[in-house]
Amino acid sequence: MINSPLEVWVLDDDEAIRWVLQKALEGSGMQCRGFGDGGEFREALQEATPDVLVTDVRMPDIDGLELLRQLQDTRPDLPVIVVTAYSDLDSTVAAYRGGAFEYLPKPFDVDEVVALVRRAARQRPDAAEPPKGNGYPALIGQAPRMQEVFRAIGRLAKSSMTVLVTGESGTGKELVARALHETSPRSGGPFIALNTSAIPSELLETELFGHERGAFTGAESRRSGRFEQADGGTLFLDEIGDMSPALQTRLLRVLAEGEFYRVGGQTPITVDVRVVTATHHDLRARVSEGAFREDLFHRLNVMHIETPPLRNRREDVPLLLKHYLRVAAGELEVSPKTLTTSAEQALREFDWPGNVRQLVNICRRLTVTAPGREIQIEDLPEEFGGSASRPDSDDWSRSLGAWASRQLQSGRKDLVSDAQPEFERVLIKVALARSRGHRQKAAAMLGWGRNTLTRKIRDLGLDSDG
Repeated sequence: MINSPLEVWVLDDDEAIRWVLQKALEGSGMQCRGFGDGGEFREALQEATPDVLVTDVRMPDIDGLELLRQLQDTRPDLPVIVVTAYSDLDSTVAAYRGGAFEYLPKPFDVDEVVALVRRAARQRPDAAEPPKGNGYPALIGQAPRMQEVFRAIGRLAKSSMTVLVTGESGTGKELVARALHETSPRSGGPFIALNTSAIPSELLETELFGHERGAFTGAESRRSGRFEQADGGTLFLDEIGDMSPALQTRLLRVLAEGEFYRVGGQTPITVDVRVVTATHHDLRARVSEGAFREDLFHRLNVMHIETPPLRNRREDVPLLLKHYLRVAAGELEVSPKTLTTSAEQALREFDWPGNVRQLVNICRRLTVTAPGREIQIEDLPEEFGGSASRPDSDDWSRSLGAWASRQLQSGRKDLVSDAQPEFERVLIKVALARSRGHRQKAAAMLGWGRNTLTRKIRDLGLDSDG
């Protein structure tokens, strides 16, 4: 029995995917059986059970996540690997909660799938909890680096581990923290968020741990701190890298001993709190510089999730724009606006130094300022490649500069050969319109002779325009 080959079933309506997986698995010494629809799969399941199931999530006649839930009831020991092109946070978390051994977005590495199948066959998954709905924050993305974030959240769905979230400002670290809370066993408890860098260090201790009446001038009553407020839930401490050394020591003691004292208090307070922290700093570098305690770093870095900057996931920009334009429209109680292809492309090529937070703000701004239902490229602020923020709309050189920047960023070369004919074409059309078609007058306006204008009109194909 030990030497018998593993039997793996692949359920996917994409014949090419089934073929690739079957060849790879059989080439690795396994038996493989493919199913293109749910009916055929269910019939086979009545007769036998594979060692491992590899399944898609969305198929015409079967919901992969519903299938996961059913298999947890009927065959809880069957390891399931979910492979799908539709990778969002809800489905990732639902897959892990539904008992999936692993969740892989397409396109995938075939060798990775084969290795996962072998691992899955050696391990029995834990009993799964039923899904708790789709109330997760708006973490959106199909980019590979966002898929890593989703998978990390999914793996932690049944955990209360301490997590450190790192990434540039505006990349959604608090959204990740909220998702970790909402998908955890603590989702019924409070989620308390505190930006530690926004509070003066002399007040932060009281904010975290509370104070007793009379602890200092102005303390007229007892106050509970954020740790007490988060009892039974999650405390999210943002920008932890800026915390003072003295408070780092107090925080370390709380994490190590599970109790603390209010400022001015004599009685220890015990709370049950999961701590999730975030920073835009490189904490390892801060430790090396002596600015952050190494023992606290290791306490906080039990699990690590890094949120990618938006410039490294440009394929997600259209999805985010569409979502946040809808959100902005809902806030203002107006119909959502859409982007023209050129406006969307300009925004996709933008570097987004402020990341998703900057994208959210521009969606709000455009919802207010763009005059029509469709956002044109000229409606974009100047820094995004538009002209909406320029008081002088005739400043063509800035528009030309924005165009040249976008072309070079996309890899285009020989810009002059593209720009010069279009430049002359526009000038000629305007001059002819101004002179009501009188070529001699139009030539004088442009500083050319009539013969030069006639030749340019012919070379640029403007004769057909009348």
